[in-house]
Amino acid sequence: MVLHPLCTQISRLFDRVEHSFEAAGGQRRIGNLLILLFLGGLTGIELARWGLLPSAIIRLTPTNHLAAIELVFTVLLVFEVISLLLSLVYSVSISVGKQVEILSLVMLRNIFKEVSTLHEPVMWDEISGLVLNIASLALGALLIFVILSYYYRNVPEVLINSDERDTAAFVVAKKLIALLMMVAFAAIFAWNWWHSLFHGAPNQTFETLYTLLIFCDILIMLLSMRYGSSYRVAFRNSGFAVATLLIRVALITPPPYSALLGVGSALLVLAIRLAYNSYQPSRYQQQREQRRRPASSPVAALKE
Repeated sequence: MVLHPLCTQISRLFDRVEHSFEAAGGQRRIGNLLILLFLGGLTGIELARWGLLPSAIIRLTPTNHLAAIELVFTVLLVFEVISLLLSLVYSVSISVGKQVEILSLVMLRNIFKEVSTLHEPVMWDEISGLVLNIASLALGALLIFVILSYYYRNVPEVLINSDERDTAAFVVAKKLIALLMMVAFAAIFAWNWWHSLFHGAPNQTFETLYTLLIFCDILIMLLSMRYGSSYRVAFRNSGFAVATLLIRVALITPPPYSALLGVGSALLVLAIRLAYNSYQPSRYQQQREQRRRPASSPVAALKE
């Protein structure tokens, strides 16, 4: 089957980007970068505490060494977001799982964010008011981790009947969406960090990203309807978009309510997955779905 040259170029570009991040060499480079950032962050904070940096840099440098952990977690989250965007091509179920994974990591990062504003050494009088927030975020992240372990066990590989050309076109469309989302995320990240560092504005990188993901989920659902649709698939994808909305709200809600919303969104994703797996379409629904699929074409194996 021959695709349009533009589609071929899009597919090749996506494959190169995916290989650079997901291959073993890419993972080693990411690991090395995180180590350097962590050590560099600790060194920079210590130099700033001793007044050995230019005054303009000292004003932007935190004084608590725990801020270096927050920095590394933030950069780690950036790479997790890239992995999430790459997964959009292969599976709606895996991509929504990645969204919940990122939420749990954001919650862990927020623990260090909470304590990075304290003085060193940490005193009980200062941290006592944060104990409830820290405990709720830690417990919420742990519960999400447990919920995801059950969720991924119930994500099977499913054969989807579709025309070979239509399947390839759908995959290319999702690759294009993923690439555009990466460009958008880079712009969101740069804009938020610039205004956060130099203008004191609140950093809303991940909040903005999840708002964009809601529209992305809906767009992919609408695209999939071009190649066949069913009630259960529409319900599952719409439910996942609602879960993304809950995650978005959790990111702007203070703890412990953010932890409750985060765990609730993970439970919703798991419940939708289990209900989808157990749903038995009626004979009429099966016939209706069959009529909506191209009749004369091979079967393409895709992850759902």
